[in-house]
Amino acid sequence: MLDTFEILTTSGVVLWSKTYAPVSPSVINSLITNIFIEERAGPRAALVDVSATSNPPYKKDKYTLKWTTAKDLGLIFVAVYQSLLHLSWIDKLLDNIRIIFIDLYGDQLKKPNTSIVECQFDGYFDQQIKQLESTQTGPVSSGAPPLLVTEDAASASDVDSADDEPPPLPGIVRAQSTDPAGNARVEGARAAVVSETSRSGSPTVSHLLAAPKNGPGGRSSRRARKAAQHSAHASSGEDSEARKVTNKKQAPKKGRKWDADGMMDSVDPEEPGLDYSAKANGTAASGANNDEIAAAAQETVPAEVWGKKTNRGEFILRDLNDEVDSILSSAEAKKRDGGAPSGIVGSSLGAIGGLFRNVVGGKTLTKEDLAKPIKGMEEHLLKKNVAQEAAATLCASVEKSLIGVKTGSFQTIDHTIRTAMETSLRRTLTPTSSLDLLRTISSVTTGTTPRPYVISIVGVNGVGKSTSLSKIAYFLLQNQHSVLLAACDTFRSGAVEQLRVHARNLSALASREPGPAHVELFERGYGKDAAAIARDAVAHAAANGFSIVLIDTAGRRHNDARLMSGLEKFARMARPDKILMVGEALVGSDSVQQARNFNAAFGAGRSLDGFIISKCDTVGEMVGALVSMVFATGIPVLFLGTGQHYSDLRTLNVAWAVGLLMT
Repeated sequence: MLDTFEILTTSGVVLWSKTYAPVSPSVINSLITNIFIEERAGPRAALVDVSATSNPPYKKDKYTLKWTTAKDLGLIFVAVYQSLLHLSWIDKLLDNIRIIFIDLYGDQLKKPNTSIVECQFDGYFDQQIKQLESTQTGPVSSGAPPLLVTEDAASASDVDSADDEPPPLPGIVRAQSTDPAGNARVEGARAAVVSETSRSGSPTVSHLLAAPKNGPGGRSSRRARKAAQHSAHASSGEDSEARKVTNKKQAPKKGRKWDADGMMDSVDPEEPGLDYSAKANGTAASGANNDEIAAAAQETVPAEVWGKKTNRGEFILRDLNDEVDSILSSAEAKKRDGGAPSGIVGSSLGAIGGLFRNVVGGKTLTKEDLAKPIKGMEEHLLKKNVAQEAAATLCASVEKSLIGVKTGSFQTIDHTIRTAMETSLRRTLTPTSSLDLLRTISSVTTGTTPRPYVISIVGVNGVGKSTSLSKIAYFLLQNQHSVLLAACDTFRSGAVEQLRVHARNLSALASREPGPAHVELFERGYGKDAAAIARDAVAHAAANGFSIVLIDTAGRRHNDARLMSGLEKFARMARPDKILMVGEALVGSDSVQQARNFNAAFGAGRSLDGFIISKCDTVGEMVGALVSMVFATGIPVLFLGTGQHYSDLRTLNVAWAVGLLMT
């Protein structure tokens, strides 16, 4: 874990800092003195803007300091952490923070006579820390494992603070052992080194060095050995008593009786029911109490983390890391364009640029010139999980746009291909109609003849339809809508119970915020006609003043004609205003056929209205599935699912998606 991070000027003014643990000012002052004033790291080490990986680490006391600079602005970026830890992402953090800080506040710093800079930088820093820490499961020890010191050694160390004599060699003991009773204990009266101030990222006890019990300084006193023997005798007696209890013959298990409705019919009032959840005192907890316990456990997510309020009072979702990603990607693009080598190092697109090295500037491109590079681009898109049909069509459009184009004298062919492909991808992903869902809902619910706005969720099995529906419900609750969840998956076992849990959790979260927002569940059990339940849910919502109905449906295979035929009846009876299909980011070439089959399953004059791409947090840069689905139908992506929390819902940032596809 990081101890502190500071952004300061070469004149010693701290512009911004973030401290997780107190660090003496002398630590950073020592870095400035030795590196930037006395130039002990080399005469040019502190004068050239290079990546933090190129700057040697500086060690002071128990700390390691990593640093980088922005020479044109006179800035120094310093990260301080304990030398015991190994933070593999610290260099990346320094480089990213330098790019983001300069982009945000560089203009202010360049103004003459600037004395105050308003740095609201905590949110950007926390986002980078969270993102980079997720790449490492936890800090590991960079040196020898720490030792536990006995109380005698600790007292000797205390004496050393008053006298100049060195302390005696501390005894090395076992970090943790097990007494005869089976309880874990620490040898000695206390562990002097491990205290309340130990960092959470420190290695666990299992990593501590343990010397032999009879090693140097490890011999315990006679009183301690006698106490251990007494504990062993007592423990053996307790074990024998436990064995006596265990050997007693247990009563036979009673058979349960069931009534005609499938419920447990218990004649004996003392016989426990099927609900084994219990309170702390051992009494059975009622369903209401269980709901209260579960509701209290729901964590409220700050609104600014996943969206923001507009001037009209509407709560809108954030794009997926839109601001920070755009800053970092633009800086990377400038570095790439300004560098000497052409192409993208380490990616398949670098090979595309290499195929054009024999083409000189000012040449008019022909189909023969483009054949091999276009083939390489198609393979790159396939690696990004774009379906083969979509990749071939995109490459054909790029090839068509480049044939007959005269290359510029100072423009690389790699840049020409990237620009053409980015244009084609942007054209594919950019919606042709408005995606302002809140405005559309408002026009229906507050018009001359107000009625509930109906949204239906469809998709194949296991893509996350119920989870995506609950995320949309949470988003709508933030906009003070009353939401009715309709449980129309009457086939899958547990589907109604799953939606009931979501309704309970969302209701608990909504009750913590002021306003009319609330959520309820409409259910009719299993084995019923899903279309009829959806129709009744809409009528119930209209009669009880709900503004939105969210309909959950059963998953079905897109290539099963019998199952898909039920969607036409569903659309006719429920008459949803929007039909959203959930497609997972993990799907490959099958995404094209899934999208087409669902789009054509609702009958003449009715089709899908948008896509929700789930599990985007599991694929990294392989986001080609959303391109494939949009390509197959021309229907836009409305939401992206980025996790398991109700707030893990984002809108699509086209520039973000194109950037991932072209890296």
